[in-house]
Amino acid sequence: MPPKNQSNTCDEILFSSFFKSHVKALRNFLFYKFGNIDQAEDVTQEAFVKLWQNCAAVPLEKAKSYIYTVANNSSLNEIAHQKVVLRYEKNFTGLDKTNESPEYLLEEKQFQAKLLKAIENLNKKQRVAFLMHRIDGKKYSEIALELNISVKAVEKRIHLALLSLRKEIDL
Repeated sequence: MPPKNQSNTCDEILFSSFFKSHVKALRNFLFYKFGNIDQAEDVTQEAFVKLWQNCAAVPLEKAKSYIYTVANNSSLNEIAHQKVVLRYEKNFTGLDKTNESPEYLLEEKQFQAKLLKAIENLNKKQRVAFLMHRIDGKKYSEIALELNISVKAVEKRIHLALLSLRKEIDL
């Protein structure tokens, strides 16, 4: 006879019956919600393992809610982890340039030199407005306030700078 403080969820026969009656529904719930059958099956198994490990603390009446909560949280944690992995890959893929051809690297250096030369050749007003916008990331209104000119004047200077740069770089 089991001790009085132990839940009937720990009874192997009851647990097995509970498992058989809920495993398919939980797996389908996870599959429909997250779209990955392998992940749904893995998380379903993990949820039932956790239920078995905590069977003394979870009464049979609350076991269904428990497995759904555990499964949902595990899936959300996995999705959050995948987002972190993707963000990391996105931010650090450009750091390793060893797979780029020497010709590409040479062309890139030549283009940078041509661009810097073209920026140097801009007149002072255009260069200042262009660099404040593109390098410092300032909005046209912020540039206008700092240079004590109108927003239209800033737009015109940046537009002319871009035209000049395109003409000089394309040559």
